[in-house]
Amino acid sequence: MTGGPAGAAPPAPTILPGGLPAGLPGAGAVPASGFGAFVARARAAGVLVVQPRMGMADPLRMRDGLRATRDADAVTVGTVTLDSYTRTGDLDAARRALAEGVGLNGYPIATHCADTTRTVLQGVMDARFPVQVRHGSAMPEHIVRALLAVGLDATEGGPVSYCLPYSRTPLREAVTAWRRSCELLASMREYGSEPHLETFGGCLMGQLCPPSLLIAVSVLEALFFRQHGLTSVSLSYAQQADPRQDEEALTVLARLAGELLPDVDHHVVLYAYMGVFPRSPGGARLLLEDAARLAVRAGAARLIVKTTAEAHRIPTVGENVRALETAAAAAADERARPALSAVPRACGPGTAATAAATAAATAAATAATTAAATAVAVVPDTGIEAEARALIGAVLELDTDVGRALVRAFAAGYLDVPYCLHPDNAGRARTSLAPDGRLLWSSVGSMPIAGLAADGPRPPILGSAGLISALSHVQRTYDDRAADPSAPTATAEVTAAACPPRPHLPQCRTDPPRPPEPPRTPVPPRTTSTPRRELGPTTP
Repeated sequence: MTGGPAGAAPPAPTILPGGLPAGLPGAGAVPASGFGAFVARARAAGVLVVQPRMGMADPLRMRDGLRATRDADAVTVGTVTLDSYTRTGDLDAARRALAEGVGLNGYPIATHCADTTRTVLQGVMDARFPVQVRHGSAMPEHIVRALLAVGLDATEGGPVSYCLPYSRTPLREAVTAWRRSCELLASMREYGSEPHLETFGGCLMGQLCPPSLLIAVSVLEALFFRQHGLTSVSLSYAQQADPRQDEEALTVLARLAGELLPDVDHHVVLYAYMGVFPRSPGGARLLLEDAARLAVRAGAARLIVKTTAEAHRIPTVGENVRALETAAAAAADERARPALSAVPRACGPGTAATAAATAAATAAATAATTAAATAVAVVPDTGIEAEARALIGAVLELDTDVGRALVRAFAAGYLDVPYCLHPDNAGRARTSLAPDGRLLWSSVGSMPIAGLAADGPRPPILGSAGLISALSHVQRTYDDRAADPSAPTATAEVTAAACPPRPHLPQCRTDPPRPPEPPRTPVPPRTTSTPRRELGPTTP
């Protein structure tokens, strides 16, 4: 492969108007439509798609926000975030607010007439700039009908992830509403559309929820979507407090998605940290950059960003654009690094042969641009996969219908979200935060994962002071880093962890042996009559 000297960073892709990288299949012509297809093309080109959270009640401001997102120096997709009245189905209150000029905290898509919203999207949304509706509703049928009426077909949520943390709606009712909503979305395939649905399951409670449960709910909701007709989905995961644990979690999530969703177009979306955000602009920027670098290392295809205003107020459009561009730049920088898994790791005194092998591997990794774009560094196995598989398997054994299985699993405590006060949640699970930021189970309640992770004795359950300290751990860490530029970065810590000093050995093993894989989890059958078209390779 030509194009630069060995060891040089791969060139950054040229971005065409509309955010599509030059050289992608379909670039320069009208590409295949659909939110999932756009992300798949970007991922194939080795580019991270970045996305804001953005929603304004005024149609002109909403349109301006979408245009600014589209025109950012990054590969982007747009967001229309809805207001709280629309989320809860109180459309009368939304109408009154618009009539009286009362401010709303999002776009009231079910209250503005369809022609108004079509005008917002006209000339902005197209195959090179898809738009997703974000809402937070446990009962989203009215939202799905409204978004379909204006030509949108991408949204997010889930029967668990938008019920337990955000409402007191009985889980059984949320499952029924989400089944109907999935079938509404899937029906658009009959008209040549490829609707896309993202599970919010990997973001439960935002923080202090161990990765195995986030992975399990994300996968289970994606299986629920598949069972009710969706053939393009994304699986979410929220950045937590330890990059090594997050890298392992994202790797496991992609592996399970590839195994359990073999006939569905899918990708992984990472959320920048959703807990207490750094108060300093420098700390907030460092945290976002680390999220982008994590996404690249772990193979996520899309990143939901946060801004430097996160700790203080709702961000402006300009602040959102700067966040998008900051994340895109950090992702490009991380992608230019040789993949850790491609380079033999000499941790002791090296030899000439070792140095030559290292140099050769580095050059090969740099030359293989496409491979480097999708490479995921080898990460240690701390038991996240075993726990996630046990949770998923226990739920799927309860019923062939994923929705009924989810209801029964929460009733039995097989799924139990820490610190969640919803009446249908058992509330027996508790977590703790290790000094290095790793999330650990203090109590697993009735979940079938006791003893699967080799973490030694379980840490004590947090008291009030410990809980408050854990909630602000990330904020303190990154504000301190911003105040002390000499502090080690998360990337440096991950690199060091990949090859820790071991003075008693001459050289580290390149790839430690993996424990035997847990038994495969059976894929539940589809229960929808919606026909499926043949898809190309999946995009984990």
